[in-house]
Amino acid sequence: MTRELQRQTPILKLLLGAVIVLSVLVAAAAGHAEAPASTLKKIAETGVVRIGYSAEDFPFSYRQPDGTVRGYSTELCLEVIDHIKNRLKLATVKVEYVERTPRNRVTMLRSGDLDIECVASTNNAERRKSAGFSYPHFVTGSQFVSLKKNNLKTIADLAGRTVAATSGTTNIGQLNTINRERALNIAVMPVETHNDAFQLVTEGRAAAFVMDGILLAAMVAKSESPENYALSTEALGWPEPYGLMVRLEDTDFKDAVNAALVAIYSSGRIKTLYEKWFNTAVPPDGINMRMPMSDELRASFAKPADPAE
Repeated sequence: MTRELQRQTPILKLLLGAVIVLSVLVAAAAGHAEAPASTLKKIAETGVVRIGYSAEDFPFSYRQPDGTVRGYSTELCLEVIDHIKNRLKLATVKVEYVERTPRNRVTMLRSGDLDIECVASTNNAERRKSAGFSYPHFVTGSQFVSLKKNNLKTIADLAGRTVAATSGTTNIGQLNTINRERALNIAVMPVETHNDAFQLVTEGRAAAFVMDGILLAAMVAKSESPENYALSTEALGWPEPYGLMVRLEDTDFKDAVNAALVAIYSSGRIKTLYEKWFNTAVPPDGINMRMPMSDELRASFAKPADPAE
């Protein structure tokens, strides 16, 4: 090997390495979903809709032991998609279920891994900066659950205690704000899933778990010993609406979703769906939430409106 070739060899190796890395990055990018500019156009061309679901948000969206996805939000979403299918004059639309978590749901929407998220996502000003929301399909406020024996009822009762909250939710932000403003010295424990947080309370490793009241009520109802738990008598904030989440910039798709919801609400179909999921025994465990429709939700269905307007 000549001296000139010896001098060039390290450079050649660096160039070869750079080419390999670039090839890997290009291949990875090609394999990643890309958000369509128009979801309606994408559905019309492919006949496919990707629904974001949760494995654990009973009764809104949950996965059964056989792997099927069910829930109030899921069923409502399927009816919305049926309306959109008719609008686009398609014979059929294939629904693909994609699991998401509170932490990654917005990212998956923006990347195109999801077309619409059908779970229990709170529509508030902060979240509207990164995602679009349909008209409300539920209204609830933040509470906390604790072991009944500990007699924790108000926010003040949490002072100096360890409290769990799920990462990526509005509830953890509410808890941090209250903790700071009231100087409660609460040790806030972020966790990945609602089930993880509830388990910490069950085991006595956290004094309470802060989450939407309806989801806490559902987790208590599903637990082995519902009588062991109590929900707080004080809420952490005003009731807020849940909406179906879509990509922020895709206003045409959001309008189509809202038009479908108006049709579902005005036909009275929403009352049937609500009764099925909140006042009837729900499989697979036969749990009945026994939760009549609130006045706020009834008014929301009667006159659907965008909370941002």
